[in-house]
Order: sequence, then structure tokens, then C-alpha cells
Amino acid sequence: MFRATLIAVAAMGAVASPALAADVTGLWATPTKGGQVEINRCGPSLCGKLVTSETIKTNPSAKDGNNKDAAQRERPLKNLPMLSGFTGGPTTWTGGKVYNADDGGTYSGTIDMLSDNQLKLKGCIVAPLCKTQVWNRVK
Repeated sequence: MFRATLIAVAAMGAVASPALAADVTGLWATPTKGGQVEINRCGPSLCGKLVTSETIKTNPSAKDGNNKDAAQRERPLKNLPMLSGFTGGPTTWTGGKVYNADDGGTYSGTIDMLSDNQLKLKGCIVAPLCKTQVWNRVK
């Protein structure tokens, strides 16, 4: 009887405990051009760099040629900083910047963890002029 009560109490505790948030760090697949971005902690904030894409696979020495700042156009695309300055957590990060190598623009952004393996990234010129993507964790 005591053992059954102990098991029942343990089961109730497991149900009542809040689920721990997944760690947002890791490798994430973007929905465009086979991009993969590695998200890490950079001091108190999150940052992310482009690890690979169709362009990088085709030309490993591809440059950031669309950057609006001409002085930055010779940067390699591989390991290019894409995300910076996101703070908050454990499931929502705000106040960050998103760099889009396709148009060379930098946008205000937010990151929301949808699940352990999905996040929603939103970049805005100015609200409501925003674009949202869902990224999937690379396993």
C-alpha cells in the first residue's frame, strides 16, 4: 500500500512540474537556400552564425556581396554573423538584430521557441513590416 501511494505521489509531481524549456543553442535549418545557422550564447545574449548554405556548398569562398556597407562585402559567407544581441529567454528572446545576406539588410528581431525542435524568427524593418520564418533543429 505504501509503495502504491509513493508511486501515485511521484506521478502527480511529474504531472504538476512545469516542463523545462529546451536550450535554443545549437544548429538550426532555415527554410531558404539550405541555410544552417548555429546559435550560441555570446555573453548575456544569443548570437548566431551562418554555417552552411547552398551558396557556400557551391562556392566555399563566397562573399557577403549584397551587404549595404561596401566595406563589408568581402566578408566570407561561411561563419557570417546572422543573429546578435537577443536577450530574454527561456522561450522568447527580443531586442536582437537579424542580418539577411540576400538583401544585405539588418533588421530588428525576436526569437520564440515553438518546441524543442522548432523556433520562430521574426525580423522587422519597422512593425508591421516584418517577415517570419520557422527554423527546425538539425539533429
